[in-house]
Amino acid sequence: MTIRLLSILVPCYNEERLIPIILSKLVASKLDTSIDKEIIIVDDASTDNTSTAINDFITANNDLNIKFIRHEVNKGKGAAIHTAISQITGDVVIIQDADLEYDPFEYNKLLKPIIDGHADVVYGSRFRGGEAHRVLFFFHTIGNKFLTFCSNVFTGLNITDMETGYKMIKADILKNIRLKEKRFGFEPEITAKLSRIKKIRIYEVGISYYGRNYSDGKKIGWKDGVHALWCILKYNLFSRS
Repeated sequence: MTIRLLSILVPCYNEERLIPIILSKLVASKLDTSIDKEIIIVDDASTDNTSTAINDFITANNDLNIKFIRHEVNKGKGAAIHTAISQITGDVVIIQDADLEYDPFEYNKLLKPIIDGHADVVYGSRFRGGEAHRVLFFFHTIGNKFLTFCSNVFTGLNITDMETGYKMIKADILKNIRLKEKRFGFEPEITAKLSRIKKIRIYEVGISYYGRNYSDGKKIGWKDGVHALWCILKYNLFSRS
């Protein structure tokens, strides 16, 4: 597949310290082929100076292809992604959280199966391969693997990391999926809906993971895990549209 433009969606909330760093990494990351990047940032009504930091970065880099939207009311990560999707003009899309847990310098790993014509979707798995992986919470790992197992039972897929934040998807596929989840239920919802697309080709590649703990500003908690389990049941059994 010939890719002209990669759309990078950056949902963020209260990341004034890290947002300039991740944006600098996005700009500095080099793609193997002549692919351009568009960066679509959605600030989900941050209560700190995230928007100011974003505007300062854009002002200092006004030659770059950056779109910035701010929600006036906090709606959740999923809602921020929905807003960003409406602005996509690229051929392939990836979601990049602003928290530095995932490395933009690994985009080429995810792009390769699509460029080579093998994949329509590529998941970056934190549990596959020998890349750097910060050692953090035992029960978070068990929870992620449990949710992935439950998702696989219903989707029939054999992925190793359903909850990964790195999902690279062809834009025409993503735009045609009706997404409903406004918060962290996005991951099981998109996986369920991708699995039902006829002849969809989903690949995984191993990625590194520089996880945060709660003192670093990590926001997801056990309640989000319970909701993710509900979303697995909801979008695989009860609400398949």
